[in-house]
Amino acid sequence: ALLSLALSPGQAFTELQAKVMDTQQKVKLADLQIEQLTKTKKHAHLTDTEVMMLVDETRMYEGVGRMFILQPKGVIHNQLLEKQRIAEEKIKELEQKKSYLERSVKEAEDNIREMLMARRAQ
Repeated sequence: ALLSLALSPGQAFTELQAKVMDTQQKVKLADLQIEQLTKTKKHAHLTDTEVMMLVDETRMYEGVGRMFILQPKGVIHNQLLEKQRIAEEKIKELEQKKSYLERSVKEAEDNIREMLMARRAQ
């Protein structure tokens, strides 16, 4: 991410600092989302473990809005597996996004250091 050459050194420095802070906030947000998705995945896994121990004839209900619909065990099992799969995919996407953000923070911090060293050398 090249900064505009028209910026003064002070403006470029301020802009870089703002970019670092903004990107660090995005990393924190990604961490929170990953944590939430991990909980969702674990909850679905634990629920599925319990469901699979029940006999196939057990009456099971799926919450839909404010009502409950009778569902076969297989349907509930598949829904819980799907919930885990979706959470896993989203976690992977967020991990990739997070590593990209962390690299861009490091680049910006390196640029800031270079600017400070160039200033001292003057």
